[in-house]
Amino acid sequence: MAHDDATLIIRDVRPWGGDPSDVGVAGDRIVWVRPTQDGTTTEAEVVDGRGLLALPGLVNTHAHADKSWWGLPWQSYGGEGGTQGRIAHERARRDELGIPSAPVAERVLREYLRTGTTRVRTHVDVDLGVGLRGIDAVREAAAALDGAIELTVVAFPQDGVLRRPGVLELLDRAAAAGAEHVGGLDPALIDRDPVGQLDGLFRIAAEHGCGLDIHLHEPGDLGAFEIELILDRVERDGIAPGKVNVAHGFAVVDVDAARRRDLLDRMGALGVTMTTVAPVRMRQLPLAEMDATGVRFGFGTDGIRDLWSPYGDGDLLGIAWQYARAGGVVRDEDLRRVVEIATRDGAPFVTDEVHDLVPGARADVVLLDAENPMDALVRRVPRAVVVAGGRVVDLAALAARPWE
Repeated sequence: MAHDDATLIIRDVRPWGGDPSDVGVAGDRIVWVRPTQDGTTTEAEVVDGRGLLALPGLVNTHAHADKSWWGLPWQSYGGEGGTQGRIAHERARRDELGIPSAPVAERVLREYLRTGTTRVRTHVDVDLGVGLRGIDAVREAAAALDGAIELTVVAFPQDGVLRRPGVLELLDRAAAAGAEHVGGLDPALIDRDPVGQLDGLFRIAAEHGCGLDIHLHEPGDLGAFEIELILDRVERDGIAPGKVNVAHGFAVVDVDAARRRDLLDRMGALGVTMTTVAPVRMRQLPLAEMDATGVRFGFGTDGIRDLWSPYGDGDLLGIAWQYARAGGVVRDEDLRRVVEIATRDGAPFVTDEVHDLVPGARADVVLLDAENPMDALVRRVPRAVVVAGGRVVDLAALAARPWE
């Protein structure tokens, strides 16, 4: 069997828990997947998969890579709770911690990579204090990893859109400069003008062709009303499926079943997506209802070790486990579905490419010592090997202590 078309061979792995296979890689692409053949010779680099489970790279669809204190000494939680209190505390302390900066962002991205994440959608703060330099810092950090992580940016108005004159103009500049998405935040509770905030954001999207990714923490009827406002604008503007995302969307699980079904039916029909960080002590997005209505959703780590919370370690598989455990997911088909969302089916939040263990896909492969995807999820199995963009990642080199 010829192997001279591959520069890297990942030998004897079980894609998605299936039969033993060899995966051939040329450059940054998978070029073939074949039944494992013992005794073949090749001049390609060979990774001995030892019969391990192989999955596509994990996909983090809601990150804040610009503002962690990962790599610094322990920072005690301070300031007031709630969204407003956390914003104020972050603004008071971020400069002394060097937030945002390329070194901060690189530490976070390296931790994502160490745990098998190869694609990231990250929100990056854009406000009157930092301007657009956070976006530059995150892109510089990704470049330092030489393409190991594919990254897409959301220009995020963490301090509000309308209540700080000049922020809307900054978001416009970010979109003009190439930010793939523009964000929003609680149009009623933060800006107290949901129509004004959404009109401004959708105008930017229409002018620049960028996506929208709107944080929506607002609960119950208020949050549901705001989702309806978003859907009205998507329908009015004829925005393509997948271009508008609702992050968090707590209202979806707050409202009664009939209203939730109406919201999800309409979201599915218009191609509006959702992302969740699987918050503890809260109800989770309903897996069966999301799939039944065609509402695509993804998992994200949110911030890790930041001025909002000391929790988080960057492991997207841990977030998937948290979602499954908190949501009462127990059947094999549902556990596997959670893993699919965390890997293959989360990819459209970052890229239009196929993301799977198939020829033509980017060579993002994670090996785990697990029987099958369900076992890997429920045990949160450590990553044994990570291949990102066709290159084997040196996991030992990335395994720094979180305060160094």
